Order: sequence, then C-alpha cells, then structure tokens
Amino acid sequence: MPESVTTPLALAGMNHHTADIATLEAFRFPDEAAFLREARERFRGVLLLQTCNRVEVLVQGDARSLEAFLQEQGRRDFMVIEGEAVPRHLLELAAGIDSLVVGEDQILGQLKTALATAEEAGVCSSVIGLCITKAVHVGVRIRRQTQINRGAVSVGSAAVTLAEKLLGTLRDRHILVVGSGEMGLLVAQALSARDLTAIYVANRTYERAVVLAEKIGGRAVNFSDLYRYIALSDVVISCTAAPHPVIRTEEIREVMEERLWPLDRHPRHLVLIDIAQPRDVEDGVRSIEGVHLFTIDDLRSINDAAMDSRRCEADRAREIIDEEVGHFIRLLRRTAADETLALLYTWAESIRARERDRALARLGETDDRTAEIVDDLTRALTKKLLSDVTTAIRASAECGDMTTAEALMRAITRGEPCSQKDE
Repeated sequence: MPESVTTPLALAGMNHHTADIATLEAFRFPDEAAFLREARERFRGVLLLQTCNRVEVLVQGDARSLEAFLQEQGRRDFMVIEGEAVPRHLLELAAGIDSLVVGEDQILGQLKTALATAEEAGVCSSVIGLCITKAVHVGVRIRRQTQINRGAVSVGSAAVTLAEKLLGTLRDRHILVVGSGEMGLLVAQALSARDLTAIYVANRTYERAVVLAEKIGGRAVNFSDLYRYIALSDVVISCTAAPHPVIRTEEIREVMEERLWPLDRHPRHLVLIDIAQPRDVEDGVRSIEGVHLFTIDDLRSINDAAMDSRRCEADRAREIIDEEVGHFIRLLRRTAADETLALLYTWAESIRARERDRALARLGETDDRTAEIVDDLTRALTKKLLSDVTTAIRASAECGDMTTAEALMRAITRGEPCSQKDE
C-alpha cells in the first residue's frame, strides 16, 4: 500500500515521453527568473527544470493550484502528478531511467543547477531542497551499485552516434560543432573519442570556442564564418543556447549551391543534427536538396538500443528506488513535523522570554550571573515541558498523521481540544 506524503507536493510539465520537440519548445519558459518570481507568489517553494527533452515544475503545494497556475501562464495539455508519485518520479529521473538516453549522467548536474537557480531566486523551500538533494543522492547511489550508465551516451554523444550511423563512419569527415556550452562539450568529447582530425568549433564568443577546441584537439572558428565552415562540413551538430534559430533556410540554400560542382547533378549531402532547445535550425532546410535534418526526436532509436542493453540494470535501479521511496517519504514527513514544531517553539519562546523578563524585573537590580541563571532556568523548563509533546508530534508526522500532530500543537498553543465529536 503506498505511503501518503503529508507535505503537499505537485509536479507538472512535459517530457519526451509525452511531447515532440516542437511541443516542448512551445511549452518552455524563456524567462526562468520571471516565472519563478510569479510562482513564488502562489507556492511555498518552486523549482523549474528545463532540459533538452523535458520542462517540469515542482512545487510545495497542491496539484489543482499548480494546474491552474500553468494554465494562467498559457500552458495546456501537460501531465500533473502529486503525493507519493512525486518523490518516485524524482528518483526515476535522477537514476536516468526516465531520460531520453537511459542511464545518462547529465540529469544529476541539471537537477543541481535547477536547485541552485531556485535558491538564488529565493523560491526554494526546505522541502524542495530536500527533494532534489535526496534525488541526486539516490541517483549517485544507483550509478555506483548498478551499471546503468556503463557505456551510457548523453544526448550529445547520441547525436554523434546518429551521425556515424547515417554516414557509416566519421573518419575523414569534416565535423562542425556549433555551441560550446555543456552540450557542446559532450558532443565534442564524443567526437574526439573517435580519434577524428577534422573537428571545428564555432561559438558566438570566440574565446569559448578556443577553449573547447583545445580540449579536443580541434580548431576554433569565428561565428561570423559559420556558413563558410558549414559549406566545408559533412556533419553539423548544433547545440547553442540561443533563443532563436542560428542556422537559417536561405543561407543553407546558398551553402548547398557552393557544394554543387559543375559536373555534379546533385550537391554533396549535408547532415544537420539539431539538439538545441529551443531549436537552432529552421525546419525549412528540410526542403533543400541534399540537406538531412535530424532533431532530438530522431535520437529515440538510440535510446531504444540503449534500453535493450541496460534493461536488467534498469530493473536493479528500480529495486533501489522502491527501497528508497519509503525513506524519502519519511524524510518529507519529518520536514513537515519540523515546520509544525518550529511554530510551537516560536510560541513557547515568546512566553519564556516574557516571563523571564517579568521575573528579573521583580528581582530588581541583578548582576549578570543572576540574569544568566534565570535565563538558563527558563530555557531548561521550556525544553523539558515540550519534550514529550515534541516526541508525540514527530511520531504522528512520521506515521503520516499530520492531523493529530497539528491538533496537539493547537491544543497547547490555543487551548483547543485534540478531537471533537460530531454533534
């Protein structure tokens, strides 16, 4: 029987299981900071995870409120989960089971980055922080205890595998990587592992292209020369963070004219692999003779092959997840109990400080030693008086009974009865 989560948690969004790349692109939130600020007005904690193949929003709040909020943001047809399904989903995500390429490791860094962004924006509650920290911890454990990421490919290296599959071999081919961020690095590393000699790197910031090219023994090129090097290349893998296409249809049409020698009937083939989100390449290039455009949607075949080879490891990972879900939920319950206890101790501290000051005033002029003794006495009494109820509240919360935990607190702080019979 599934254990209930006492802290309200909800997660909504889209991923490669439910949407194609165009739908994901339309669902994205280009201004993450603005989105987080608006969401913080509605929820106690918020986290936005945006990767090449998923856009998901995690909140400390209920599913109905999250669904309504996203609809107000103009988003439709997204999945929503809540309760026990949320920690399980986060564990599967961190394990790499839910990734486009099964077993990939990049999701761990992406979760950490999303958490850091939420913390920087001041929208990360203790519950949200616990969720991501726990998920990453379990993800690391699964990779240590299984071989789910043995020979695993990232989206970047899957793009290289796709190019190799299309051309038979990449040896003696000219490869251009557009973009030098995290994904560009993954692509470049996958290319260099194949011992290629003609790898070019283009980036809007030339210095960053130089750094990446040096790492892989390639050559950096100026972004202003982008189309010149596209004309020289057999494969272009584009993965920039630009908010708009950087490889346009009309310019590629001109490029293909350069690739047509006088006696040739058809231009030399050009393979464009676009793994950016939003997309880097205008879809219109598909209409140009000799151009072959592939996107993240085309990498699903690479994932299927990876899944076949790692199915047993994925099953082992799920066993670990089944074990960890219960612990995850108990951690969430303890956090809920701590929030309730924080209110209780704040109430008690205000009374303690007031009565201490009254006692010191009745004593008249006192030295520092006497004041310290009175302060220590009131603190010790408060702690002892709350000891048993603290234990009771924590025990109720860890059993999933926050109703009793909150009733105990109200009974102490407001004098309300712990239970009321129906009249």
